[in-house]
Amino acid sequence: MEEGKRQRQVAGALQEELNDIFRRLGLGMIDGGMVSISSVKVTPDLLEARIYLSLFQVNDAAAVMKTIESRAWEIKRELATRVKHQLRRIPVLHFYHDDTLDYVFKMEEIFKKIGEEKTEGSSTEGEPTNP
Repeated sequence: MEEGKRQRQVAGALQEELNDIFRRLGLGMIDGGMVSISSVKVTPDLLEARIYLSLFQVNDAAAVMKTIESRAWEIKRELATRVKHQLRRIPVLHFYHDDTLDYVFKMEEIFKKIGEEKTEGSSTEGEPTNP
C-alpha cells in the first residue's frame, strides 16, 4: 500500500528530530563508527515508527543496536518534548539495522575484482604462447 501524505510528513519530522537527538545524546559516534538514520517509516495509524539506522565502520553492529535499544526510552522522551504539539500520540519506536550500505560496499568490491580480472585477462590474450 502506498504511503500517505501525512505518513511522509510525520516520518520526515521524526527523522529530522531524531537526527538532532542522536547528535545531542552522543549516539552519532559509537564504537569507533558513525550511526545515522537512513529512513523512518510510520504506520498508517501513526502509532509505530520504524527507524532504520545506517552503521558506518562500526566494529560490532549488534552491540551498537543493543546500546541504542537500551536508550530508547531516553530517545522517546526527548522526541516527545519536541513533537508534542505536532502529534497527539508519540509513536512506539522500533530500531532496525539498515545494511544497504554494507551491500553497496560488497558490490563495489566485486565489480572492482571483475574489472581487475578483465584487465589481466585481456593483457594475456594478445600475447603469443611459446611451447
